[in-house]
Amino acid sequence: MGIAASSATHGAARPIMDDAEFERWVRLLESRTGVIVPPERKPFLETGLRRRMRETGHTEFRRYYDELLDGARGAMEWAALVDHLTVHETHFFRHMPSLNLIRDEWLPQWLAGVPADRSLHALSVGCSTGEEAYTLAMVLDAALSGFEPQRLFGITATDVSQPALAMARQALYPMHRLAEIPPNYREHAIETVDGEQFRIVEKLRRRVGFACVNLLHASRAPLRKLDLIFCQNVLIYFARERRGELLDALARLLQPNGLLVLGPGEASNWTHPQLVRTGGRQTLAYLRTTKEIPA
Repeated sequence: MGIAASSATHGAARPIMDDAEFERWVRLLESRTGVIVPPERKPFLETGLRRRMRETGHTEFRRYYDELLDGARGAMEWAALVDHLTVHETHFFRHMPSLNLIRDEWLPQWLAGVPADRSLHALSVGCSTGEEAYTLAMVLDAALSGFEPQRLFGITATDVSQPALAMARQALYPMHRLAEIPPNYREHAIETVDGEQFRIVEKLRRRVGFACVNLLHASRAPLRKLDLIFCQNVLIYFARERRGELLDALARLLQPNGLLVLGPGEASNWTHPQLVRTGGRQTLAYLRTTKEIPA
């Protein structure tokens, strides 16, 4: 009897997702996150859902779906599910051409056009476990450290995954990740915790604040006007027709002469009347003109 019960449980733990069920989950994900799951990604979605359902004791897609709509309890489980379905792969200094554009071309021009006591405010979208945000902090700190009076900066880093943000706030990374950070940055940016981990130094940690924000709602988030927006490898998860809307919302957050940096190929056909393309062929970046962007 024990074996039969075990077999029944095992069978029930692997529900079949037919096309109608798949479409229902696709609509939920798109409405809540904006992320599109195309038909060819059905196995990925099904596997991710099954994994989380096993952890929570669910055996039916429909019942699990209904629980996600159940008030505060459903909201907590939704946050956990999004973390399961979100890709967190990232690296320090992931795209050097974009960072070089910020440091060597945009930043000197920006500094020349603002008062000496003006602080720089940046946004890292889809920051995952913090590597991108801390990379920006390293680059900006090194570039601004030689100015008198001292130039200050702050970075708001956002993601939809609370567990990823918790890791980002700790700023602890395995020692093998140190190879991703160029040697000329390491002395002033990291401290060894033990033989297996290093940590971003407090000076840089204080410059970065993390917040759980969905890109769909970025324009409604309490963000001040920004000088720099770094949004790479995020738009690829959204439908092409929606990417323009999201970029328009980000453009409205930019200060005059602010810079929007995207991942190469993410939205190469997008245009905006108050933004002009800048940088070389290896980058995809837009500079905000001095004209006012209507809300």
